[in-house]
Amino acid sequence: MTARPTAFVNARLVDPASGWDGPGALLVKNGKIADVVQGAAPEGLSDDVETIDAAGAMLAPGLIDLRVKTGEPGAEPKETLKSAALAAAAGGVTSIVVQPDTDPAVDDPATVDFILRRARDIELVHVYPAGAATKGLKGERMAEIGLMRDAGCLYVTDADRPIVNSKVFRRLLSYAKGFGVLVAHRPADPWLSAGAAATEGEFAGRMGLASVPPAAEKIMLERDLALAELTGARLLVDQVTTACALESLERGKARGVAATATTSINHLSFNEVDIGDYRTFLKFDPPVRGEDDRQATIEALATGLIDIVVSAHAPAPAEDKRLPYDEAAPGAVGLQTLLPALLGFHHEGRIPLIDLMRTVTSRPAELLGLSAGRLAKGAPADLVLCDLAAPMVVDLADLKSKSKNSPFDGRRLQGVVRLTLVDGRVVYRAD
Repeated sequence: MTARPTAFVNARLVDPASGWDGPGALLVKNGKIADVVQGAAPEGLSDDVETIDAAGAMLAPGLIDLRVKTGEPGAEPKETLKSAALAAAAGGVTSIVVQPDTDPAVDDPATVDFILRRARDIELVHVYPAGAATKGLKGERMAEIGLMRDAGCLYVTDADRPIVNSKVFRRLLSYAKGFGVLVAHRPADPWLSAGAAATEGEFAGRMGLASVPPAAEKIMLERDLALAELTGARLLVDQVTTACALESLERGKARGVAATATTSINHLSFNEVDIGDYRTFLKFDPPVRGEDDRQATIEALATGLIDIVVSAHAPAPAEDKRLPYDEAAPGAVGLQTLLPALLGFHHEGRIPLIDLMRTVTSRPAELLGLSAGRLAKGAPADLVLCDLAAPMVVDLADLKSKSKNSPFDGRRLQGVVRLTLVDGRVVYRAD
């Protein structure tokens, strides 16, 4: 049975792709955006159209999250594709790219196809796989990049594992360029960062935590940018979090390197002092940084040097987090808190709303060649309706993820998702 056409009226349309942030209305029909009216309501709506009064709430393209970990296949107690999709829908995220560091790793077209088929069976949000850059994520032999691309993977990466061998990484970039495949890589010198739980400095020394200098990020990023420049390949810098690495990124982009950079909402929102009394929910990879680095990262986001914000969703069950800080698993769930946490920079007056939304809608869509991420006639009706003014307190019990390791637990945020649509279907409605 075909769903009734739906008209959203009295909305604040926020569409970074067109540059519009203002009043308007939008009509959804047959899973697509049938009409967008800026500044007014559509005329002559027929009786068969369901009308939703947005009452001034923000209507924007659904969020696109480029970095999401699940436990499927291999570690389903942490997270399944379905539980991740439920969390995404509740957070206004309509497309997720899942990482390949599963068991088995997503390093062949058959595993790519498995994830896509599972996502179709779930019928919630769009789930796209990222393929492994090297076989078994070992950093030694290239995976079947061309075949995985043909099967439907959106980019290749070894997730949290840096590819140490520069010859392997150069070959990977050259090969990927030939197939038009994007390569994502975490900039972290593995020897300097091995075993680190914090960022080197006075705070880590006082806490007695194994630490890594910020230069570890810069060193690897300089290599990655040099090889991307040499090969002409497209590079996705996977989470820039330090001021010194941002300087390298700025120089690389100025030289014309085809680099796109992400950062995580965690590194925008927290600094090392938030660890407090060894709060393991604040243990991330890369580790939480100092306040100077956090402020530099926010400024880079404001200027556009950093292109995209990710949730860095990494579920970990309680038994992996309730350990001494050095031994606890890194990572945090973040699909449900990505949007309200990001909106904090709008409420503080740091970054305009349309610029913030660009980092999680049109910019990732453009990078990956997706038709979503915009409010335009004919585009998929992947939408989020969010009450920008509504307050919320993050409660672990409300999280849809199977794991509850959120650093935002108990934090007061502003911005509540009221409705999420994927291809015109309602996949989440607030109670």
